Amino acid sequence: MKKIDLIDAISSKTNLNKTESRKALDCFIEIVTKQLAKGDNVRISGLGTFKVTQRAARKGIIPSTKAVINIPAKKVAKFNVAKELADAVNK
Repeated sequence: MKKIDLIDAISSKTNLNKTESRKALDCFIEIVTKQLAKGDNVRISGLGTFKVTQRAARKGIIPSTKAVINIPAKKVAKFNVAKELADAVNK
């Protein structure tokens, strides 16, 4: 499912037109992004939790040259699935 498909689905399930559905989805994405940038988690019951974790620095290898490189530490966004969603997917 692409973003436009999700917008169409929101529009068909609600009384919102496609423009309003797009604004609602864009607003949701913006809010989640801002909260994660601040370091906060976003927990949505029945769906899951968006959170930021720290990935440690590590060594990597370029496959074509076998050269060893240093990969710096960085923050990454992760999503943990709620039990309800996991159960629904595994039916």
